[in-house]
Amino acid sequence: MIEEVQKPSKKDAVKKEILSWIKAIVFAGIVAFFINNFVLVNAKVPSGSMEPTIETNDRVIAFRFSYLWSEPRRFDIVVFNTPHSDVLYIKRIIGLPGETIRIHAGFVYVDGVRLMDDTFAEELIIGDFGPFYVGDDQFFVLGDHRNNSSDSRTWAIPFVHREDIVGRAAFKYFRGFEVFERGH
Repeated sequence: MIEEVQKPSKKDAVKKEILSWIKAIVFAGIVAFFINNFVLVNAKVPSGSMEPTIETNDRVIAFRFSYLWSEPRRFDIVVFNTPHSDVLYIKRIIGLPGETIRIHAGFVYVDGVRLMDDTFAEELIIGDFGPFYVGDDQFFVLGDHRNNSSDSRTWAIPFVHREDIVGRAAFKYFRGFEVFERGH
């Protein structure tokens, strides 16, 4: 005896198709939420404090896991939280834990030695600042557009604490693509 298999109705087939789309959309939303909150930082840079490296309104991707197995390096571009603002900041690491930073006659000095590799800024810094002693798990940061940047020179709490670093900027992708090299 042959058993007859009933073909699903058109209404049931449409319901099944809609349910499969809902599952796919929910799954994609969960994956996007996970990536955006635990893997990447997708940030729009609202100011010119990092020009010429990062222009106003550029989009930047930072990796949250960058410092899971390594420490931040001098010249890394980092995205971080600050105690004086509820928005994320992006700046370049200049001073590392245990160093003394001083800015004099337009140049940055680390432990009394002029920082010669600091070719990111296209201008001499106006004014003298410091000395700033960088404590354990802290970093001294500057914007590349040194004379138009709110950074470690001007903040009441001048240092970025290690736990406030959200990630290392890896590349910009809006109005041109550029990969940012690791510091040294």
